[in-house]
Amino acid sequence: MNPVWRSRSLVVRITCLFVLIVCVVVSMVGGSLYHATSATLSTRADYQLIGRVEHFRSLLHDLYTIKEIEARPKLFETMLGDRQDVIIFRRPGLTPFINVNPENMPLPPLVPVPVQRAVNLDALYEGTRTDGVRMRWVAAQAQVGDSGEVIEIIAAHVMTQEAHVLSAYLVRVWINVVSAVIVTALLAWWVSSRGLAPLRKMADRVAGITPDTLSARLDIKNTPTELRSLAMSFNAMLDRLSSGYERLLQFSADLAHEVRTPIGVLIGQTQVTLAHTRSEGEYKSVLESNLEELERLGRIAQNILFLAQADHERQDIERTTLNIREQLETIATYFEGVADERNLRFEVHADGEMSANAIMSRRAISNVVVNAVRYAEPGTTIRLTGSEDTHGALIVIGNQGKPVAPDELTRLFDRFYRGDAARSEFTESSGLGLAIVQAIMRLHGGSASANCSADGWIEFTLRFAAAPAPTPPPLP
Repeated sequence: MNPVWRSRSLVVRITCLFVLIVCVVVSMVGGSLYHATSATLSTRADYQLIGRVEHFRSLLHDLYTIKEIEARPKLFETMLGDRQDVIIFRRPGLTPFINVNPENMPLPPLVPVPVQRAVNLDALYEGTRTDGVRMRWVAAQAQVGDSGEVIEIIAAHVMTQEAHVLSAYLVRVWINVVSAVIVTALLAWWVSSRGLAPLRKMADRVAGITPDTLSARLDIKNTPTELRSLAMSFNAMLDRLSSGYERLLQFSADLAHEVRTPIGVLIGQTQVTLAHTRSEGEYKSVLESNLEELERLGRIAQNILFLAQADHERQDIERTTLNIREQLETIATYFEGVADERNLRFEVHADGEMSANAIMSRRAISNVVVNAVRYAEPGTTIRLTGSEDTHGALIVIGNQGKPVAPDELTRLFDRFYRGDAARSEFTESSGLGLAIVQAIMRLHGGSASANCSADGWIEFTLRFAAAPAPTPPPLP
């Protein structure tokens, strides 16, 4: 599309399109009427020419002899339709005895209609005057009185009047076309301006929306039906933007709060150490402590980077077929030492296979198991179950702990969210573990959810979607 056309306003586009449509329609109607009028005038002139010739034949048969015709030529000249018309009476092969041909136009090769046959449209010949005006010729034989003598009648009609009428009609057609275009342009501009007024109001309303006024919404009730779906879609987009903006603000605040602690620890320990001269062992101890805090910051940065990539990139993960029981038993064995410290034990019940990325799936399950070890009641069992169905694989990790409120369950997968701080005494938490679980499950086309019973039995359910069918290779 032409860049200039793209830059024009919608009102101009609608006006131009309406003008184009009206111009085409009026031109087609005018052209059709012009051709119909031309055909009607031509047919009318043809029948008038045929009528005059038949009238001459009748007069010759009923009233006159050739001598009487030669004596009274003016009688036939006055019967012409136009002063430019042609009327010729002659004996076959001889010089005309009545010759009315004002412009001395040459005769075309005519075949006279016999006396016994009536003149019809098929007997007419098309001709053209030197200036391009159409002519119609006809020749017919006529019997004079009862003598039996036959003469030829040659008549022609110059369509000068019809040409003038058609010329005037064509001018009127063009006047009507131009008038219709002008009137349509004005009306289309006015109608389009009024019709697009709600759209301009929407644009003004949208222009006033800022990060501080994301709660503003378009008025759907008073919006025209054609724009209602647009307003609803825009309001839905504002809902998503508002939610995302609030999450971004909360994420920024949580991130600042999360990194402030290790940075504060690093600064404090370093300042204390530099205040006095220390022994080599003290310096080493401070450096080891600082290294732990730096590693913690590194893990936070790595987790945030992973979540950002999972949220804003469509990653094509590489899947393999994994034995569910082997995966769960490997993870249980890995965390067995930590679980023993809290007098916890694992119970694994699983069968079947799942299609997943080995590293990501193990990380997701491990994050949930770490959460279970962290918050499970001492002396209880952490149950790991897995199964396979037509939709994919289902992994459930359950443990006995303190009851979790329903509104808190919905926030467990939020970034930097942590429950009661007193419950994190055994393992440090950045509040990103379950958020990473949810991101990994989305990459697998699945989901992560949590539910808790009244007695505190909480289960995390991980759904791994079945691998998509491979795309067939293109045909050669």
